[in-house]
Amino acid sequence: MKGTLLLADGTKFSGELYGAQTMAHGEVVFNTGMTGYDQSLTDPSYRGQILVFTYPLIGNYGIAPDDVDEYGLARFFESNQTHIRAVIVSELSQEYSHHSAKKSLSDWLEQKGIPLLSGVDTRALTQVLREHGVMLGQVVPEGKVPMEEVPDPNTTNLVAEVSCTNIEVIEPKNPCGITIAAIDTGIKNNILRNFLQRGVRIIRCPWDTDISQIDEKIDALFLSNGPGDPEAVGEVIGKNVGYARQQKMPIFGICLGNQILSLSVGAKTFKLKYGHRGVNQPCQDKKTGKAVITSQNHGYAVDTDSLPDDFEVWFTNLNDGTVEGVSHKTEPIFSVQFHPEACPGPQDTQYLFDDFLNVIREKK
Repeated sequence: MKGTLLLADGTKFSGELYGAQTMAHGEVVFNTGMTGYDQSLTDPSYRGQILVFTYPLIGNYGIAPDDVDEYGLARFFESNQTHIRAVIVSELSQEYSHHSAKKSLSDWLEQKGIPLLSGVDTRALTQVLREHGVMLGQVVPEGKVPMEEVPDPNTTNLVAEVSCTNIEVIEPKNPCGITIAAIDTGIKNNILRNFLQRGVRIIRCPWDTDISQIDEKIDALFLSNGPGDPEAVGEVIGKNVGYARQQKMPIFGICLGNQILSLSVGAKTFKLKYGHRGVNQPCQDKKTGKAVITSQNHGYAVDTDSLPDDFEVWFTNLNDGTVEGVSHKTEPIFSVQFHPEACPGPQDTQYLFDDFLNVIREKK
């Protein structure tokens, strides 16, 4: 079946419709990664978005089975469901080849109810998005009538849609004696896995949990990644930051967690023109001068000039100079905008998990 991606400015891109033969709408964004499409499609940070892959061939290694690891987490996916609303590719590979693959990307998306539009000039589409900025759009099957107006997913509380609904304790196999409260605003499985592999006991909390009411000792607070505008949840989660600081707990944030931490201390955030989504974003540690290659998926950033005097910029993006991490000058509080747990990679910054645990041990 034929289909069309219709952007909010009237631009159209036509192609062949695979996966679910249905309409879909959302914010159209692009990812420049060459691999990891299965992780991207299950990343909660993409909630409400139509995902464009700039790499020309997608689907060549198929989709892995729904296996779980020793912690009960999906082994090959970042969550237990898909979060994107549609997929746009240049060329879909219907034939796949990988030792762990169990089905094609097209068949998998059909089961998930998600359309995929193939045969699109994704380089041209990306140029439109880079010039104009991310836009609302809709995938329209041939013969269907487009929506008159596409609702903006960022005006809703996307975090509430992807967060867990009950407090859950996840036990490591080899405990190291550290317990953290992890605020789940769309936490990726590989973040949980990185903590568990280091022996950390995790109290996984819904986004609106008041950690002061948790009836056991917590050694530190972690703020996770997630979708949407940080201001939609910043005030609620910021109360936990305030409580943790009163208790002199170490605090670590990743992605949305970096934005929420910054909001909680009085800084401001703003929406990027087209965001950072890919696996090769260069960043610089301002304290050491060292450059690292990072995986990223965000559409908002922290305003440098709005940070309070007791906080400093820790990492910056070497492409556009935006804030990629902040830290307190004296307290054990820090966060990064990129993903140190990146799966399938790069792994340049996984040491940050160890740094966080070392800070916790020093405070215990």
